[in-house]
Amino acid sequence: MPPASHWCPGACPRAVIASHLIRCLAPRLPAGIARWLWLAALLLAASQTGCVQRRLTIRTDPPGALVYVDHIQIGTTPCSSYFTYYGKRRIRIVKDGYETLTVDHRFLPPWYQIPPLDFVSDNFVPFEMRDERSLTFKMTPQRLTPIDQLLERAENLRMGSRIDISNPPVAAPATVLPSQQSLPPAMPAGAVPAGAVPLPTPPPR
Repeated sequence: MPPASHWCPGACPRAVIASHLIRCLAPRLPAGIARWLWLAALLLAASQTGCVQRRLTIRTDPPGALVYVDHIQIGTTPCSSYFTYYGKRRIRIVKDGYETLTVDHRFLPPWYQIPPLDFVSDNFVPFEMRDERSLTFKMTPQRLTPIDQLLERAENLRMGSRIDISNPPVAAPATVLPSQQSLPPAMPAGAVPAGAVPLPTPPPR
């Protein structure tokens, strides 16, 4: 019997792994059970089970925006991309004339992809399953500052940074408190200042 990978070109790796496990277990099982297991593996590979298609479609209003998922560009809206794993993804949308939009979106698995049900849906369902996800984003026009406001701001900055050196500021005179004024040195009793005429001494009574 040819290998399982030759039964159905492009079969899902899980189907190939399951068939190889059956080949390893078949010699240890009774002939009847082994025959049924081989038949199940053949049907599994022929129906290409285990290939659950997961596709994400992103649309924007207006269209024509670049889309990045986890820092990888996937196309221009509207665009679609296949993914393998669920969980949180960072979506960034860029378009000229509009605000750049960055969203952290968490993709929750459907009920048939929750363990252990995912093993059954990936390996034993006789038809291909599709998980289609669609996201639509409304973009906001970029706010442009009018030219008049830009010129006014530039003029205010220019006037504020100008330094007038024609009239330098004059320092205000220091105020001296009475307690800080210098007093003449004290003179001893009976001393006459230089240049002064002493008063006559009155006669004794």
